[in-house]
Amino acid sequence: MLKYKRISKHYGNVIALNDVTVDFPPGKIHALLGPNGSGKSTMIKMAIGLVKPDSGRVLVDGIDPISDPVKARMIVGYSPEEIVIYESLTPAEYISFLGYVYHIPEDVLKGRISRLIKLFKMEDHMGKLGGELSHGNRRKILIMSALIHDPRILILDEPFSGLDPEIARVLKEIMRKYVDEGRTVIFSTHILELAEAVADEITIMHKGKLVARGPIEELKGKKGLETYFLEVTGLTSELENLLKAL
Repeated sequence: MLKYKRISKHYGNVIALNDVTVDFPPGKIHALLGPNGSGKSTMIKMAIGLVKPDSGRVLVDGIDPISDPVKARMIVGYSPEEIVIYESLTPAEYISFLGYVYHIPEDVLKGRISRLIKLFKMEDHMGKLGGELSHGNRRKILIMSALIHDPRILILDEPFSGLDPEIARVLKEIMRKYVDEGRTVIFSTHILELAEAVADEITIMHKGKLVARGPIEELKGKKGLETYFLEVTGLTSELENLLKAL
């Protein structure tokens, strides 16, 4: 279980998060939605200790990722939105290194790497340098890296960006398998149709605040998720003005 208790975070005069309390229980796929600058990525990075809250507390299965980031990262698998990989290492070298960091036994690590290579169709790319990989293949490496230690909590920031439909389907099935096993999966996306198709629960952020939370079917109602999202984020009138200018 991932919990945020009265979390606030400022970057100078910018309020990234404003007294946010929310939890993400296991057994469900949670979609984290919100316009740019709503606080989604800040929340995600707090779960592994990359960002320290100004006030409040984050708990990862009862562990504070700020005071004990190593233990928290053993529990959480994280794939960032930004595609940053070691360009001078091959994917095989990089993922093997992560296996060492996570203390995965060598025979177990080899089996997991082999399985992930097949799932993500990376057989022809594991020996290339990171700098030689395409955008989509770099995204695959980030996701494989998040999965390699078999985490109890999986957090994916815009994970479907750059993936072809076949691999996107594979990732969806992995996410569903995780929650069927009683784990927690959280992913952020700007694509509302994707959230509607994949998620069990939706959390909507806007200007650093939690503005909506609940089961997907309950929130979208008869109007649909897009209409609901625009209403709770106050973007309906802004959209209408933009459309009038066409």
